[in-house]
Amino acid sequence: MYIASQWRDYEVIDTGDGEKLERWKDILLRRPDPQAIWPKQSPKLWDKADAWYHRSSKGGGEWEFFRKLPDRWTVRYGDLEFYVRPTGFKHTGLFPEQAVNWDWMAGLIRRANRPVKVLNLFGYTGGATCACALAGAKVTHVDAAKGMVQWAGENRKLSNIDETAVRWIIDDALKFVQREARRGNTYEGILMDPPSYGRGPGGEVWKLENELFGLVEACEKVLAEDALFMLINSYTTGLQPAVLNNMLTMTAARRRGGHVEADEIVLPVTEGGVLPCGASGRYTGSLV
Repeated sequence: MYIASQWRDYEVIDTGDGEKLERWKDILLRRPDPQAIWPKQSPKLWDKADAWYHRSSKGGGEWEFFRKLPDRWTVRYGDLEFYVRPTGFKHTGLFPEQAVNWDWMAGLIRRANRPVKVLNLFGYTGGATCACALAGAKVTHVDAAKGMVQWAGENRKLSNIDETAVRWIIDDALKFVQREARRGNTYEGILMDPPSYGRGPGGEVWKLENELFGLVEACEKVLAEDALFMLINSYTTGLQPAVLNNMLTMTAARRRGGHVEADEIVLPVTEGGVLPCGASGRYTGSLV
């Protein structure tokens, strides 16, 4: 398992009965989590939540607030700092479990001791972008949602990352990668965090199980010969780590050699156990 265990401003306090209780700095949030099918370990702790997201039987849901919260606040991870807030879709603007991958990629970039270009697809609010840029990479951040790219830009400023370190692109991920291949551009690191389902800026429909392998194949064409890494994240239930392992083995590793591994990503739970948070497939280049 890949365990994101180095947080100070974030904590999973307890889990169970389809929910998780989290601390985001000094604010406690109670959110749904369908994987937490066991009983809560410390039920009394849940009464301390500052806000609770209730799912609707018709889809979506809404927040119930027990005290007035800031419109947004910040959390730190090492030298990185991010804005978070409760959004209408239960999310907060950050996936803290991904910190274990930020550390992995940042370590490869620093140890390379050479110029590194990184492509972050479905870049969301820029957690991985900021981590790679702070480590010294030049990052191209791609997301179809203008609001998410703006949020990512604000996170860059919070972390005092030079504005020249990141190029911001609002576009469909696959179309952008295909254009980069035609232009002959390559990257030493590529990561992707695709949704299970979504739409591009032009209304393009994305369904993960139908589209992911084609995207990985396209990315292999813009992966530099002396690549450091390729990373695939998946939150889709049923898409096992072995699937991600196979995809990277059949693409990046087949032509370049190198090493492929895949495993679950988890967060430690203070009241006991770990919380599963999807899977990651990691390719490390043969020259690393």
